[in-house]
Order: sequence, then structure tokens, then C-alpha cells
Amino acid sequence: MNIKTVNEKIQPQKKQLLNHTLYEKIKSIDDLRQFQELHIYAVWDFMSLLKALQSSLTCTTTPWLPTGNPETRYLINEIVLAEETDISLEGKRQSHYEMYLDAMKSCGANTKAIESFLENVVKTQNIFVSIKKSDLHPNIKSFLDFTFRVIEQGKPHEIAAAFTFGREDLIPEMFTAILKNLQANFPETDLSKLIYYFERHIELDGDEHGPMAMLMINDLCGNSETKWKEVEEISIQALEKRIALWDAIEEKILEGNLTLSN
Repeated sequence: MNIKTVNEKIQPQKKQLLNHTLYEKIKSIDDLRQFQELHIYAVWDFMSLLKALQSSLTCTTTPWLPTGNPETRYLINEIVLAEETDISLEGKRQSHYEMYLDAMKSCGANTKAIESFLENVVKTQNIFVSIKKSDLHPNIKSFLDFTFRVIEQGKPHEIAAAFTFGREDLIPEMFTAILKNLQANFPETDLSKLIYYFERHIELDGDEHGPMAMLMINDLCGNSETKWKEVEEISIQALEKRIALWDAIEEKILEGNLTLSN
């Protein structure tokens, strides 16, 4: 088994994700705000997958020791550098999570829920307790729980699978088109930061992070059929969790529109 085989196996889930009816439901700024307020959890937990990989594949403790494959160390550190300390639209250093928060604020989305959730994570010191006790939609709880279960199991190739195949690579382009259409129809709302965020993802994922992540998977799995099979299974599960997340966001948007019309 190899990268090509895994890509073939996950095509049904990718197709379902790329053809999801959520995209056509984002027709107004209110719809967009609802999307952002729930999508932010996926933006945030992505960073935990990334840092788990860095902890597994490089030395992040003292005394320092050369750990693993130097090429893989370079790949993961390069991705961390861009994701954790990229250049914002204003030319400042920010993580992509912080960029997204700023983009939410600039178009009037509410950031209190995600900020309260992270405060609770710090307070409980147990991510699973925080997820369980939150008021999030069951699909979003399941999405987050899956991410941190994969991390907790501690298999680098599985974490890399959730990171590489479980995070869509074509969807940013779709959202950029949606955002530009919204900006044209609602010029009074500044979407420049959000458009920048998605365009930055297209640039990094397509030109740099995507190919780097594929090399990382190859290195971690090698000739082990067991590892390749586990990568396939985790990738499918990760995509299914993303589809369920999209279902939850679509449901909330429709609920919001129904409330406004009553």
C-alpha cells in the first residue's frame, strides 16, 4: 500500500465532503458568522494535531537528542513555523487560529464560545472532560473527541493520517469563492481577513505543506502494511467526522434562518 492507494480508498468520503450542501447554504453574513462560530473548533484542534506530531517526531524536551529522521524533523518544524507564527494581513506574526479569531471579529462573529471553551480546557486540564461538559453540538463533540483520541493513542502515523488526509485540501478554494461572492453582495462587511486566511491556506497547503505531509506519511509507514492500513482507516474516520461537522454547521444555519423568518 502507498499514498496513491490511500487516496483512492478515501475518494468516496472526499467526494461527499466536497459536494456537501453546506456550501450553498452560506448566503448571508449571518450564515457566514454561524459557520465561523462552529468551524473555529476545527481550526483550533488542527493545531493540537500539529503539535502532537512535533512532539512525536522531533525532540521537544531537554536534554536534547537527535530524534527520528532529519528530513521528517525538517518537514514538521517547517509546517509548525508557518501554522504557529505566520504573517497576518497586517504583517504581524500570528498563528492561523489567532488569524481566524481576528477574521471572526472583523465580520461580527461571536468569539465568546470558543474562548470560554479554551478557558475551561485550561481549568480542567482534561480535554475530554471539557468536550463532554460543553454545550457544543454532538457532532462537534465527536469531531473533537476523535482528534484527541488519536493524539492520546500516540501512534505518529495515525496522527499524521488525521493531519494529512483528514483535513481537506480543496475546500479553502471553495470558501474563497463563497467569500468573494458575499463581499460583493455585502460590501459593508469587511471579509478581507477571512479571505486572506483561506487564500493563505491554499498557498501553503498546495505549494508546501501538502507535499511535505505526504513525504512524512511515506517515512512513517515505510513498508509496513499494518501502518498503511491504519492510515487508511484513520483517514476515512477523520473525513467522516468532518462530514458530520459540516452537517452540524448546516443544521445550525438552517435553524438560524428559520428563527429569523418567524
